[in-house]
Amino acid sequence: MKLTHDSIERNVGLLIILIVLVISVGGLLEIVPQFFQKSTTTPVEGLKPYDPVRLSGRDIYIREGCYNCHSQMIRPFRAETERYGHYSVAGEFVYDHPFQWGSKRTGPDLHRVGGRYSDEWHRAHLINPRDVVPESNMPAYAFLDKTAVNASVIGAKMSALRRVGVPYSDAEIAGASKLLEGKTELEVLIAYLQGMGIELKGAK
Repeated sequence: MKLTHDSIERNVGLLIILIVLVISVGGLLEIVPQFFQKSTTTPVEGLKPYDPVRLSGRDIYIREGCYNCHSQMIRPFRAETERYGHYSVAGEFVYDHPFQWGSKRTGPDLHRVGGRYSDEWHRAHLINPRDVVPESNMPAYAFLDKTAVNASVIGAKMSALRRVGVPYSDAEIAGASKLLEGKTELEVLIAYLQGMGIELKGAK
């Protein structure tokens, strides 16, 4: 049977198979080369895996849906770089599983927020955002200051991340829970924010 555009469209089964084939090949051609580019797989200079405190803070950040309003991807446009700093590069995110890139931005991009404000500013902002940004529509997270971090899961989390390439040592994993003793969810979230995007912060 001669395959024509008309005959393919009339044969639903064949059409589905060809669509899946085209999407599969196209997807592979887009994705596979990325694994072999050093710029996407090599950490930028100075990048280190998250320590247990910041890793726990990142989990809080994700759990509370902060990524729904704050992207962590500065685009390479003048308006973006003048406001936020150096544009984001893939090498900054090699230890992020999952990474927080995205196009949704209700509040400001947070990729270069590390070191921009003091711990006390972040504390006040998270407890009641309107105390420091009167027009903010961000919800308050005062309850985080009253909630202790669950330190019992951090070792298993780091072990799982090691399986996907994050270079944690046995000693780091064994001592992780001790570093979280007595810390609140608010404290670890602030630690995560304060380390965000600092490796290329001063770069032009």
